[in-house]
Order: sequence, then C-alpha cells, then structure tokens
Amino acid sequence: MSIKINSFEDRELIHAYINGDEKAFEQLLFRHKDKVYRFIYMKVRDNDLAQDLFQDTFIKVVNTLKAGSYNEEGKFLPWVMRISHNLIIDYFRKTNKVRLISESSSQYDNFNVFHTIKLDEENFSEIIMREEIESQMIDLLEYLPISQRKILKMRMFKDMSFKDIACSEDISINTALGRMRYALINLRKIIDKHNLVLHI
Repeated sequence: MSIKINSFEDRELIHAYINGDEKAFEQLLFRHKDKVYRFIYMKVRDNDLAQDLFQDTFIKVVNTLKAGSYNEEGKFLPWVMRISHNLIIDYFRKTNKVRLISESSSQYDNFNVFHTIKLDEENFSEIIMREEIESQMIDLLEYLPISQRKILKMRMFKDMSFKDIACSEDISINTALGRMRYALINLRKIIDKHNLVLHI
C-alpha cells in the first residue's frame, strides 16, 4: 500500500491512517503542510507563532482522526483550515490581541488593501485560493517605489498609525496619506499587469 500511497486521494489516506497506516498521515501532512502553514502565517505574521499554531493544528487533526470524529470525507484541507483558523482566533482572544491584514488608503482605518472578508462567510476552498493570491501580492510590493513601499509595510507589518508613520519619515500626515493613495493606485496597476483576480 505504501508504495503507491502518494497517488491516494485524501479520503483514502484518512481511511488508511485510521486503520493503522502511519505513512498515510505522513503523506497527508506532506501534501498539505505548505498551504496550511502559509494560511496561518498570513494571519499572524510571526514565524515562531505560526509554527506553534501549525503543530497545534495537526495535533488536533490527529486526535480527531484517532477518535473517529472526522466526518467531512473528501474535504480534508478545508477542514484543517477551519481548525487552524479557530486556533488563531483562540490565540488572539486569550492574548487580547487583534491582528488584521488591513491597510488604510485615507484618514479612515477601515479600508482593507487585501479586501478581507469574514472567514465564517467565505468558503474555505476560496480562502485557500485567496491566501495564494495575497502571498503573491506581498511579493509584488517590491515593485513599488521605495517611499510608497515603506508606507505600506509600516501599515501592514508594524500596525503603525499615519501619525507615527509621518513622524518616523519626517513628513506630514497628508504626505503619508498621499503616498498610501499612490501606492494603492500603483498596486492596482501591478495586479492588472500580473492578472491577479483580487478586488482592492
């Protein structure tokens, strides 16, 4: 069985693992670990924390499978994503922290560069696709002019207010806002050029 196990579908691997084939779970982990880790990292932006939550996710997966409680045959990856998403929420609730991948294009701080929407209202297969796109978008930031890229990164990765950004860069708040607006305009152009399907 293990010789051709890499050709098994997820549900076949799950059945094999429940019946005692440890290599079946190794294949499941190998098949999906990169997407699950990227999904977690995109939310927490911290390698060590992402690793911890990744391990917690698969510990819960193993425990659920061994307990015979898995009942979403054929939908293994979306199920794992939901587990990781719930663990991320639990972590932030316990630490009283809020972390959003969201940026403002004006004086209002409720505009999302990546057009984030509630996870509980979005199909998890679509979430996986969006995570891939968002990962590409982060790479595309390098195509922006340095001054615009710095503004976006300070908002994205440091959660800095426009007032703090202005002080850090020794510019006015209006200049910081202006650079953000131009950065968003240029980012839209880059997205169109690379044919990324994402609304911002």
